[in-house]
Amino acid sequence: MSTLEEYIESNERRDGIRFSWNHWPNTRTEAAKTVVPLGCLFTPLKERPDLPPIHYNPVHCGQCQAILNPYCQSDFRNKRWSCCFCLSPNAFPPAYMGISEEQPPPELVPQYNTLDYTLQMSANPQQTGGHAPIRPIVFLFCIDLCMDEANLQAVKESIQLSTSVIPQQALVGLISYGKHVMLHELNCEGYSKQTVFRGTKEVTSKSLVEMLSISGNQPGAKSHAIFSKYLQPCQDCDNSLSDLIDQLVIDPWPVPEGKRPLRCSGAAFSVGVSLLEAAYSKMGCRFMMFQAGPCSVGPGNVVNDELREPIRSHDDLWKDKARYTRKATRFYEGISKRAAAAGVAIDIFACFQDQTGLFEMKSLSNSTAGHMVMGDSFNTSLFRQTFQKVFGTKEGSPLLKMSFNASLEVKSVRELKVMGAIGPCVSANKNGPVSDNEIGIGGTTCWNICTIDPSTTLGIFFEVATQQANQPTANRMGVIQFITRYTSADGMSHIRVTTTGRNFVDPKEHPEFIKGGFDQEASAVLMARVAVHKAEVDENPDVLKWLDKMLIRLCQKYGNYNASDPASFVLADNFSLYPQFMFHLRRSPFLQVFNNSPDETTYYRNKLLREHTQNSIIMIQPILYSYSIGAAPRPVLLDATSIEKDKILLMDTFFHVVIYHGETIATWRDKGYQNQPLYESLKNLLEAPGADAKEIMVGRFPMPRYIICDEGGSQARFLLFKVNPSLTHNTTFGWGQSQSEGSTFILTDDVSLQVFMEHLKKLSTANQI
Repeated sequence: MSTLEEYIESNERRDGIRFSWNHWPNTRTEAAKTVVPLGCLFTPLKERPDLPPIHYNPVHCGQCQAILNPYCQSDFRNKRWSCCFCLSPNAFPPAYMGISEEQPPPELVPQYNTLDYTLQMSANPQQTGGHAPIRPIVFLFCIDLCMDEANLQAVKESIQLSTSVIPQQALVGLISYGKHVMLHELNCEGYSKQTVFRGTKEVTSKSLVEMLSISGNQPGAKSHAIFSKYLQPCQDCDNSLSDLIDQLVIDPWPVPEGKRPLRCSGAAFSVGVSLLEAAYSKMGCRFMMFQAGPCSVGPGNVVNDELREPIRSHDDLWKDKARYTRKATRFYEGISKRAAAAGVAIDIFACFQDQTGLFEMKSLSNSTAGHMVMGDSFNTSLFRQTFQKVFGTKEGSPLLKMSFNASLEVKSVRELKVMGAIGPCVSANKNGPVSDNEIGIGGTTCWNICTIDPSTTLGIFFEVATQQANQPTANRMGVIQFITRYTSADGMSHIRVTTTGRNFVDPKEHPEFIKGGFDQEASAVLMARVAVHKAEVDENPDVLKWLDKMLIRLCQKYGNYNASDPASFVLADNFSLYPQFMFHLRRSPFLQVFNNSPDETTYYRNKLLREHTQNSIIMIQPILYSYSIGAAPRPVLLDATSIEKDKILLMDTFFHVVIYHGETIATWRDKGYQNQPLYESLKNLLEAPGADAKEIMVGRFPMPRYIICDEGGSQARFLLFKVNPSLTHNTTFGWGQSQSEGSTFILTDDVSLQVFMEHLKKLSTANQI
């Protein structure tokens, strides 16, 4: 019998699914008492090399359109099967006449809960034939020319390098902008030609068509022929595109002293999205924006051109003093809705020493599932390596990992209703068994995702619909099917089907099953997504108070204690880390905006809402390793007590990888002891964290910032800010008193985890919350 951890790990590795609860209450009332909502973190394109290739169309239920899966009852003798969702009988198609119990089709093999179908040409899903028509994918690059020469050259080189890995049949295009927007024509022999748009005016799809003299009544093929001046197959215009990029120069419009460059980013977004919307809607497109500063003119401007007027801060937002924010946010939300409807993913690469307006532009990335990358400069290895990872390929294959124009549909048994989803998606407005209580993007059972890769993860929430316990829910397994339709980077259409199930349980009869099926890591990530969604959507939300209330209720429900006796409070092993996760979540930049700009807060939240469970847990509670002479590296508590003078610490926060040298180690290193033969062990100690850090960074997107610091140095703040402040200037010793050997104090007024837990125990064991 496998443990809960092994069961959860196997399900995540096989199907990319982790549920908050792995046994489900059998009634709505009992489900409400679990405090943490029933939900799952689902990675639709979870990499699984052992999946068999399926080159035929899936078999659908004639009643509910669910797809044949291992939970369906099959009658091999009569060649019929019953749908596990609507229970209606169906006949196997003629191609399945040779199946038997000894030779079942892959759809009915239990270890293939997930299957990936490459769709065929036939309109009839039960017939096979040639492959479905290949759809072109499009990459439209948009370059900000209001940057210095070094940054512009770095952007040029990165884009030119990317064209070597882009599929040769993919379409590419180029836009540049400064005070005006330039749409470049490709394959112009001997000269450069572009269509120029005013940066002070939004360009809609209709106006773009009119400006390019294209009639909206003309057939699509003719429209594509005219648009081909701007979007061409990479194999046909590789040299032309490279020459055009080489010819780009810094925007010649003069910038007076004390002024910002006139940068019309909003107009550039509108031109790019309108072009893709008019030419290749629903075909799979990426609009890749390289931005080196805030939009200062035209639609979507977040600041004016006066340098003396700083860009808005969190304090300005709270006091409603950010005079450009509301209008700019509405503008970018309008662009994002159009882009999402057309299947256009918008990537934003923003590199600048100050803010660039990511706060206002967040809907562009969040709604279209595009990448959001923030940095200080394009001319760094950090940006170059991150941009290269965008075009990562599958292992053993030249095919890009990214896929396009995806949709995720959820089908469930009648005892469950869909509450909503939180992640990089938009509603597809599909009717179905949906709950009136929405979490995230609700009111639908299907969501559109413009681009998707093996790490894209959505949080999906469910409600138990059964009203009374005497209904036969507990005797039936709850089954959920996720149907992901997408176009791979080679233009082929796919349907990936993942079907999973859990048992309904009566909590009054078997409370140990509900309690024993709790996944504290998945629950912490789902609650973090809900908290961030509340912080983003609700007006003046008190998210911290809501998190505290939910944590106290959970501890009261599942803790073991005597009333009014905090010392007796104990949590089971599979609950024991959850309060710790909540403690670090409360202190994280996802909810604490102090010392962060609105752009930084937006960037951090964007990553939390799309990463899988393990990466999200690292964001919430970073991992800390300790290195010492003569001992193997070991994980240690994220606590001030883990900081010792003769140790090296390696901390992974997902966004940063920090190597921290204790005072003694730093002194030995500075004296050069590691270069002497007698101190080879010190040399090995100094090299080990760096090697492990590089291994962490290899599989990470975006590339984390790599920080090497010493105790007492300014960069040490990255580690000191994250550790639990169990030793501060207010604890153990007063000012002027000597501290214990090897200890490090944190200068903060934040409460420690120990104090947090003491208050939690006191409130949880009290009679009232």
